[in-house]
Amino acid sequence: MSEQEQKINATEEPIEEIQKEEVEQVQSDDPLEEAIARVQELEEQLKTQVEETAKKEQDLLLRTRAEIDNIRRRTEQDVEKAHKFALEKFSKDILNTIDNLERALATPANKEDESIKALFDGVELTLKELISTVGRFGVEAVGLVGETFNPDLHQAISMQPVEGFESNQITAVLQKGYTLNGRVIRPAMVMVAA
Repeated sequence: MSEQEQKINATEEPIEEIQKEEVEQVQSDDPLEEAIARVQELEEQLKTQVEETAKKEQDLLLRTRAEIDNIRRRTEQDVEKAHKFALEKFSKDILNTIDNLERALATPANKEDESIKALFDGVELTLKELISTVGRFGVEAVGLVGETFNPDLHQAISMQPVEGFESNQITAVLQKGYTLNGRVIRPAMVMVAA
């Protein structure tokens, strides 16, 4: 072997050794790279879980806010209804007084006598003032002769054919009905044309 060949062989041996070292490094780095890849994979999974949890929390927060708004709205409606219909029982009791005053005015009496006329005028003024007062609180009378029968507002006592009235029209009111803010507190007792 010539000197040059020996030099070439001498340089080739370190190259081969370097290549072997690199292969060994790659092989020894392989577990490290696997661990890094595994850590990155776990990090991605954690990020995904954090995002999902954040979405769930946001959804829960929105649902909770909506539920709170619904509860607030229902409470406000309940309070409004309580204010609106708190007078229902009281109004029902007052209706008996109104009925009695109307009956008193409907009785036949000698209205030419001054003492009786003054009494009738006083009862009439009291009735008007009482109707006005309950009207300010939302109590309204229902059931007039000539109206069309409405089963939600009227209670039919009888049905008879009557001239001058169409079928299903109120011919007589036996007792006035009343509503409180649109809610029936007493239906009108009526007679209806057949």
